[in-house]
Amino acid sequence: MFKNKEIRNRILFTLAMLFVFRLGGGIPMPGINTQALTAGIGDNGLLGMMNLLGGGAMERFSVFSMGVGPYITASIIIQLLAMDVIPQLAEMSKNGQQGRMQMDKITRYLGVVLGLVQGYTMTFAFQQNYGILTRTPTMSTYLFIAIVLTAGSMFVVWIGDRISQFGIGNGISMIIFAGIVANLPWQFISAYETLVTTKTGTETFSGVMQFALLVLVYIAIIVLVIFMGEATRKIPIQYTSSGARSQGKSVNFLPLKINSASVVPVIFASSVMVAPVTVLSFFPANSTTLLIRDILNFQKPVGLAIYITLVILFTFFYTNLQVDPKQIAENLNKQGTYILGIRPGSETVAYISKVLNRITVLGAMFLAVIAALPYLLPMLLKDIPAAISLGGTGIIIVVGVALETVKDLEGKLTQKAYRGFVRK
Repeated sequence: MFKNKEIRNRILFTLAMLFVFRLGGGIPMPGINTQALTAGIGDNGLLGMMNLLGGGAMERFSVFSMGVGPYITASIIIQLLAMDVIPQLAEMSKNGQQGRMQMDKITRYLGVVLGLVQGYTMTFAFQQNYGILTRTPTMSTYLFIAIVLTAGSMFVVWIGDRISQFGIGNGISMIIFAGIVANLPWQFISAYETLVTTKTGTETFSGVMQFALLVLVYIAIIVLVIFMGEATRKIPIQYTSSGARSQGKSVNFLPLKINSASVVPVIFASSVMVAPVTVLSFFPANSTTLLIRDILNFQKPVGLAIYITLVILFTFFYTNLQVDPKQIAENLNKQGTYILGIRPGSETVAYISKVLNRITVLGAMFLAVIAALPYLLPMLLKDIPAAISLGGTGIIIVVGVALETVKDLEGKLTQKAYRGFVRK
């Protein structure tokens, strides 16, 4: 990797941008009692998930506390509205690169609005529940904090854009990746202290076994995520051109990933679960708001069931955004190829759609099981802290982003006529 100047510069630029992100994540907002907030996040699964998506900056209530959360939420909303809900957005999504740039601009404007709302409501809710402000709050205090948090969030999105353009991998994913990786050592240390260090006598052996089981579960998650990311369904295709036949390419395969959505459904589902609670935190606590918070809690059976359902739905949703059967059929036709036993045109589109839906069922169930597994452990083993479940979700995201980044690096190495660092 480091033999090529351009790729070396991209790697160093990515590391520099991640350093800026981590540096900003350590700058707290003025007038905030971070100790009270840290205790609240440690006891609340939903706040823990927001802290995870924010790269761990929320527990310090830094200027980057919201991370890329508002942008992700805005992206979900715009993509949903572009599915023939708003004709103008649907038309933009079909206009290629120019249309995507227009949609991204709208997404950023919406992200600013959502950031202001989230920053204001989040500060108000934290003050009501944990008393995080060191001075008597006023309307101007809440607005000031909301504006700074929104500016920090948009700056984080800008860092992600710089990484995507001048660095390695997807910038937004790398931002989340960096925040999660920074917190993983602490989560394992916390689990070891809870399960082993605090026990005495025969309980120590039991704690060691539970910690070993926890490590094995994490390893299993890594293996399964890699397997899921690499698994494909190969559709045999026939080349009709004489040139292809002469090169021995008369029969080839069209690979369709079992889960084309990667780990994006996990991030989307987590954001959707957190958003309603953030809005409800603005209102005074009553039986209704407490019930909704309890329902959307990841550590409760009902909340976990909703989370699994959202992961499955978003897997199908994002797969349909990533893979267009009609476009694939058109490309096959332009290349002079066809699927064996299937006529070109509408029959090819229908066949690809059917195969894609079938394999996505498997991919969605697979991803849902992996996403739910870390949350099931604290339910089954009462001594395991709730932070472990968030660490499990973080592992899923980290492995998925790492796989995508490795592929991006290999692609750049191939373009520069260098052999990849992973032997096939």
